[in-house]
Amino acid sequence: MYCKLYYAAFQKSQAVIRKDSQSVKPGVTGGAIQLSNRESRHQKDTDSISEANNPKQKGMILPFEPHSITFDDIKYSVDMPQEMKSQGILEDKLVLLKGVSGAFRPGVLTALMGVSGAGKTTLMDVLAGRKTGGYIEGSITISGHPKKQETFARISGYCEQNDIHSPHVTVYESLLYSGWLRLPPEVDAETRKMFIEEVMELVELNPLRDALVGLPGVSGLSTEQRKRLTIAVELVANPSIIFMDEPTSGLDARAAAIVMRTVRNTVDTGRTVVCTIHQPSIDIFEAFDELFLMKRGGEEIYVGPLGRHSNQLIKYFEGIDGVQKIRDGYNPATWMLEVTSLGQEATLGVDFASIYKNSELYRRNKALIQELSIPPPDSKDLFFPTQYSQSFVVQCLACLWKQHWSYWRNPSYTAVRFLFTTAIALLFGTMFWNLGSKTKKKQDLFNAMGSMYAAIIFLGIQNSSSVQPVVAVERTVFYREKAAGMYSSLPYALAQILIELPYIFVQSVVYGLIVYAMIGFEWTAAKFFWYLFFMFFTLLYFTFYGMMTVAATPNQHVAAIVSSAFYSVWNLFSGFIIPRPRIPVWWRWYAWVCPVSWTLYGLLTSQFGDIKDKIETDDTVEDFVRNYFGFKHELLGVAAAAVVGFATLFGFTFILSIKFFNFQRR
Repeated sequence: MYCKLYYAAFQKSQAVIRKDSQSVKPGVTGGAIQLSNRESRHQKDTDSISEANNPKQKGMILPFEPHSITFDDIKYSVDMPQEMKSQGILEDKLVLLKGVSGAFRPGVLTALMGVSGAGKTTLMDVLAGRKTGGYIEGSITISGHPKKQETFARISGYCEQNDIHSPHVTVYESLLYSGWLRLPPEVDAETRKMFIEEVMELVELNPLRDALVGLPGVSGLSTEQRKRLTIAVELVANPSIIFMDEPTSGLDARAAAIVMRTVRNTVDTGRTVVCTIHQPSIDIFEAFDELFLMKRGGEEIYVGPLGRHSNQLIKYFEGIDGVQKIRDGYNPATWMLEVTSLGQEATLGVDFASIYKNSELYRRNKALIQELSIPPPDSKDLFFPTQYSQSFVVQCLACLWKQHWSYWRNPSYTAVRFLFTTAIALLFGTMFWNLGSKTKKKQDLFNAMGSMYAAIIFLGIQNSSSVQPVVAVERTVFYREKAAGMYSSLPYALAQILIELPYIFVQSVVYGLIVYAMIGFEWTAAKFFWYLFFMFFTLLYFTFYGMMTVAATPNQHVAAIVSSAFYSVWNLFSGFIIPRPRIPVWWRWYAWVCPVSWTLYGLLTSQFGDIKDKIETDDTVEDFVRNYFGFKHELLGVAAAAVVGFATLFGFTFILSIKFFNFQRR
């Protein structure tokens, strides 16, 4: 049934292409590709690019509705940077796009080109709705209906230049995760997996299905393989419109050819695909159907078909007086950028943007935009009953599933943490051997408290510091996935918190069993479980604190500086270096809000706060703990509530920071 539905949708997309191609006179179409042009491409000699341009359409078991995107007189500006104002510029806004217009259509591969600073990525971000600031003017329509970002994210994909993925999941799991969250809930699991298999075949990822993604330039996939994974992650969402930012950036000729073959395969399914591209080779440039060329300053200077061997592009620019003719065998993309540079404009005394806006090509493009901006009679505006494809519960399950594999396959974080915990436990156990059973002297109590204090500082700071790079990497992935409309902030943050619980629990039990036995604390169920309780929530609030500082700061380096400052303050007010009753009264309030002091309160009170044996000063252990440290056994429950409260506070602040702070500036 899905095959039939797809076939019907595909036939419809081809009918749209034919209709659009015939609606404008041949040879002058600004945003359209002529069928004769595409057919001629299939007759080219087979090479690394054109071998993908075969007439056979790639099958997809899930149907999609082809959509065109038109934009008219788009202007984008930002607040004038202070550095430019200091140089004497009086304007309040810096204009990056100056009224650009165009149309991208199904089954057509469009190259968005221009020199650095022309506004290629800016235009793509504006159209895709990825800008986080600035001012946008103009109209954008999707198949004739006004663009709404909430619904547009459901039918579009955006392949970022940096290829951001979770490093500790496999290629197949990355696609499964994306499909799980982005395909409609009515698509059952079996169909979803079949669709993922077809996408993997389309982008030639089957040999890499079980390979870990890894970190760029460090481990895992190569740059070219990561590019193809980026495309596949977007394709499994079954989008109608796909934006690709520099898909061949940083690749050698062979790798770029493989990626472009993947892009061509994607276009041949009938989707609308737009790529920013920088200085492509002849083969790569010939793989495109149309060109949207911009000049520095954010103005378009050519919007139209390339033609066979770029003949229509060459004909247009050679028709301008003074433009140097292209040499035989020369790269049309390089020639085009050279003859339209600002230096050439100054030499020739022309403005290519003005020439374009006075050309027949511009008028035909405007007519095409006008035509495509009117909804077809039987069409309906995009509508989805919910903002996200999946429910909140499914979002939580999917995020937790990915975090599970990310942690399980990250031994440099999880295994090293357990090894460090075990080593510290054995070190402290041998150093404080059997001191927990000695309560005859004040020094015995100081030694026992010292073992507790050292454990909190060593393990707590280690947990807080080691979790920061993990959260920083995942937060970068979170920005991409949230922008793609995969889930809201809360499921991601909850999954990040919940995945830490079992690891910290095992860490607490390992440390507690070793240290409790070797130091020789009293073996009663109540005291042992109190010890585990306080160690668990102490390690928990330290870990959540590390996560919170990353979420509330621009990067992990700033987070490390901020958190280090508080470690020192917590250490000072913990109650071990200076007992709380001996802290000056004007600073004593901080001892009550210092989380480490409450941990020491709970640990020391639970172990020694109820012992009636006398020490050398003729006081009972209970009285000494009460008078010297200010720890009262009857307030043990308050100490327990305090450490739970700090863990909850830091976890909740982490969630709020993830939700409201966005340090990704576009």
